[in-house]
Amino acid sequence: MSAKRDYYEVLGVNKSSSPDEVKSQYRKLALKFHPDRNKSPDAQEHFKEISEAYAVLSDSGKRDLYDKHGHEGVDGRYSQEDLFRGAGGNFNDIFDNLFGGQGGRGGGGFGSVFENLFGGGGRFSRSRGNDLLHECYITLEDVLHGKQIELDLKKFVDCPDCNGTGCKPGSSKSTCKDCGGYGQVRVRRNMGGMILESAQPCGKCQGSGEIFDDPCKKCQRGKVKGTKHLSFNLPSGIDNGDYVIQGEGESIPDGDNGDLIVRVRVEPHKLYRRDGVDLYCDARISMVDATLGTEIDVKTLEKTQKLKIESGTQPNSILKIKSQGLPSQNSNRRGDLFVHVVIEIPKKLSKQQKSLLDEFQNSD
Repeated sequence: MSAKRDYYEVLGVNKSSSPDEVKSQYRKLALKFHPDRNKSPDAQEHFKEISEAYAVLSDSGKRDLYDKHGHEGVDGRYSQEDLFRGAGGNFNDIFDNLFGGQGGRGGGGFGSVFENLFGGGGRFSRSRGNDLLHECYITLEDVLHGKQIELDLKKFVDCPDCNGTGCKPGSSKSTCKDCGGYGQVRVRRNMGGMILESAQPCGKCQGSGEIFDDPCKKCQRGKVKGTKHLSFNLPSGIDNGDYVIQGEGESIPDGDNGDLIVRVRVEPHKLYRRDGVDLYCDARISMVDATLGTEIDVKTLEKTQKLKIESGTQPNSILKIKSQGLPSQNSNRRGDLFVHVVIEIPKKLSKQQKSLLDEFQNSD
């Protein structure tokens, strides 16, 4: 199959479907496309596609990530093995019901089916460090111009003594003899007369496949607690949301870095209300100015601009100042500033003012 289809489309469910509904739908499709039951040429590919979709949508964390960022958010963080890690119990439960406890493929259960389909027997995929979260509060002026963020992030960093190798200078690593360098060992269990074989990380090398001949005395496998200085730009037009800086999360030995999640929050402004790229503000004028017309000064994010009030302007009129809103991230377009005209009615009038208004009221 070429480009990946939407996981919800693959399973025939939607974003509001409950975990039980997702599971039930996958059960139906697995029964239809399982390679032991369906001998059509494309059955195996269909089975792989629906199984990958279920592995993501049956895991609340992966599903939330997919809902926010789509395939790019999931594929950028997980290897194929990582996608299925943690979902094995869900698959075993389904296959036990479908195949009477045998799981297909000669009783090998979930592991056998997916090793045949997706490959197996090699080293465990690399572990991944935790994501880190940084909350960032910015103003509307920052949204207009963009902002450079300077951040000192406390995290695990490469040990300065061994440059992150975990080995004492002059020494090296050797292949783990317990797992032969694969990082995993096979474990066989007797489950009520049925032998199940599974792979698990090697306890001696923690899944890395390598042993330190002479470990660095300062660190644990090449990492120490430290501080990393980061400098990055928030682009103009940015909105509230989570933005990912890949590889700047927690670092772990013999694994991939997590990501840094920058949570941007735009602070409320004392003058303006934001609606996408457009801004709204209030302008207060007297009833005389509204009647006769005038010209007022309106403060924008960058300057003060003249705005003409036509005679006979009605209360709550909305006037537009073109291109004085916020920039768009996706185009060169800039939003507009909309001015809400608030006409102020005086609470107290002098006798002369009342007389003049009465005269106006009674004139033709």
